[in-house]
Amino acid sequence: MRKFLLLGCGLAAAPLFAQSAIEPVLPSPSRTAQGDVAVTIYNQDRALVQDRRELTLPAGRSRQEFPDVSAQIRPETVTLTGNGIGIVEQNFDFDLLTPAAMMQKAVGETVTLVRINPASGAETRERARILAANGGVVMQIGDRIEVLRDDGLPTRVIFDRVPEQLRARPTLSVTLDAAHGGRQPVTLNYLTGGLGWSADYVALFDEPNGKMNVQGWITLTNRSGTAFTNARTLLVAGDVNPVQQRYRGYALPPPPPPPPGGMVRAGTESAGRERLGGFYLYPLAERTTIADKQTKQVSFLDVSGAPADRAYEYRNPWLGTVDQPQSASSVIRFSTGRAGGLGDALPAGTVRVYQRDARGNPQFVGEHAIGHTPMGSSMSLATGEAFDIKIRPVVAERTRVNTSPRWRTRMLYEVSNASAVPVVVEVVQQGLGGDTRITDETMKSERLNADEALWRVSVPANGRAALSATFDTRY
Repeated sequence: MRKFLLLGCGLAAAPLFAQSAIEPVLPSPSRTAQGDVAVTIYNQDRALVQDRRELTLPAGRSRQEFPDVSAQIRPETVTLTGNGIGIVEQNFDFDLLTPAAMMQKAVGETVTLVRINPASGAETRERARILAANGGVVMQIGDRIEVLRDDGLPTRVIFDRVPEQLRARPTLSVTLDAAHGGRQPVTLNYLTGGLGWSADYVALFDEPNGKMNVQGWITLTNRSGTAFTNARTLLVAGDVNPVQQRYRGYALPPPPPPPPGGMVRAGTESAGRERLGGFYLYPLAERTTIADKQTKQVSFLDVSGAPADRAYEYRNPWLGTVDQPQSASSVIRFSTGRAGGLGDALPAGTVRVYQRDARGNPQFVGEHAIGHTPMGSSMSLATGEAFDIKIRPVVAERTRVNTSPRWRTRMLYEVSNASAVPVVVEVVQQGLGGDTRITDETMKSERLNADEALWRVSVPANGRAALSATFDTRY
């Protein structure tokens, strides 16, 4: 009878098991049972796997095993297509072969305990019955009860067999009913968690020339517990409608909310990419292996010299007043349009902005998360707070208008500029409501919407500027 060895020094806890080893009695991990694999990956930790394998089937019912499926497979989504075959029953075996699982399955069984005397090198063997493996191993050796301790002494456990319930790899077992026997292709389709992607953008901003170079990367992440070898890979940009699922008895958390915007105005141009329904598709040009616990990046956007500029803005809530001046936000503005922009739709992700210093070296100056952005959109990405540009909003006066339920509020905005160049600061007052009237202002405003008004305040180099505005409101 072939025996299986668990090596360790005491085997008192799971971390020690994780460092142990089992003799290679199973196929090499470098080999895969997968066939011709295609993976469609969505943004919300969801993927569709299509795995075409060649099987030799007998006529009638037979049990077939599909190793190397995703460890986060959703069994209720499995379909198997082939010529004249149907699924009678399917089981997903996710109890994987590990040293800790071997010991837990051995409770009530007898194993061989091997110890080596570190002084003499003499080896002793005893048969032991495993009583428990709950955070440590309790065993009966003859007429004594012993706890297997992590005491540094060379110790190993020899098992007589591998429990039938344990699998070296995630395995789907399917009972098939085939109309005809023989070798034929079948395609296994299923949805899985653990596979996702996002877009990452690296922008090099040339402020003196008002230009920006942008490199876009697709970042794939695989935490599914399974590698997908030499797979045709298609990425879907867009959020499919989720339904809360349960995985192994636990409710899956809802998908994370979409990232914050940065889109000032949504574009109306169609990008020259493949579409499916309301989604854009991004096929990878070549097959790729998506290893488990791996992040992989593939370039999909490379634009040079797109127009871009810097602006400063400050958004003040209604009746917002501060004691100390606050920094204005430093923002980068550009377009995703075909003319004078990046010329593409942007999948959700993070834009990281760099600028060259006086020595010509690119330095990181900030980042901003964006949502799915149509082509032709106007973008304004806040990259940080300006060191030299400060603003202090103050409620200078607030009185009731006669006996009416309306109020008159005078706001004062003090703006300072410690830089050596003049700047324009966009001051946005929020919370105005639909019936607010601006009755007096020291410079002309622009009403952005029912809730916001904007002033563009010019501030000289190493100087100050002030803005005053009076509002007539119901509250």
